[in-house]
Amino acid sequence: MKVLLRTDVDGVGKRGDIIDVAGGFARNHLLPAGKAILASDGVESQAAAMRRSRDLKDARDREGSETVAKTLVGNTITIPARAANDRLFGSVGAADIVRHVEEQTGAVIDRHDLVLDEPIKTVGEHNVRVELIGGVVFELTVDVVAEA
Repeated sequence: MKVLLRTDVDGVGKRGDIIDVAGGFARNHLLPAGKAILASDGVESQAAAMRRSRDLKDARDREGSETVAKTLVGNTITIPARAANDRLFGSVGAADIVRHVEEQTGAVIDRHDLVLDEPIKTVGEHNVRVELIGGVVFELTVDVVAEA
């Protein structure tokens, strides 16, 4: 069954794509949720408009992400934390890093954009991978220092 996607659907396609899916998937999931409409003969122009809109939004998102990346690359974010013998009492997580990034640089990022396998538990410099919208990826240097 051919359908036109009205929103991005993980593993299926992006907004504006005309795809062929199983009839049951379309009838039970895509159509009732409003994620797709049946692809008829006159839907090509609508699909093209959706793709243009999607491309413009992707370009704006990527441009905004590149601006944030330029602001943060090369900067070291300093985070004071209570520590003894280079071990922290507690840890520094993604929310702490995001808060200090905004305080020190003014750049706003989401905590979900940080790739942090586990919270930081030691004093010193740590590299944190940041993956922003639009495929912009960079390393952020975080310096955890012991509070006086």
